[in-house]
Amino acid sequence: MKLKIGDIAPGFSVKDQDGNLISLSDFKGKKVVLYFYPKDNTPGCTAESCNLRDNYQALQNAGYEVLGVSKDDEKSHQKFIAKFELPFTLLADTEKDIHEKYGTWVEKTNYGRKYMGTARMTFLIDEEGKIEEIIEKVKTKDHTAQILK
Repeated sequence: MKLKIGDIAPGFSVKDQDGNLISLSDFKGKKVVLYFYPKDNTPGCTAESCNLRDNYQALQNAGYEVLGVSKDDEKSHQKFIAKFELPFTLLADTEKDIHEKYGTWVEKTNYGRKYMGTARMTFLIDEEGKIEEIIEKVKTKDHTAQILK
């Protein structure tokens, strides 16, 4: 089932970079930027995360909490956060539960080879837990502008 604007964002509980259990319901009453990215420390994912880092105050001023999601584990997320001084939470979706719920675990093709991987997508979730926007064509170096437009 493909999610669409106006749908209730699927709930989840998964560990963050520090091993704390984080649930979407923890953010009830707040707006959430839930961004899915393929892998820590890769060029596109670093550009996207650093763009969000550099504009984090503007996102917070607009009322958003930022949550990054990849299938990397807690240790990988800790290194990524430390290396690039990321001020927001990264979720370790190692079992791909959140990916499955949001439809971001997809078949991809690279040089004719098919494989399963993360679709780079962002879901903007309102204070009531409804999806208010889905950004499918993420501009990694200018992602905040897409969010705050």
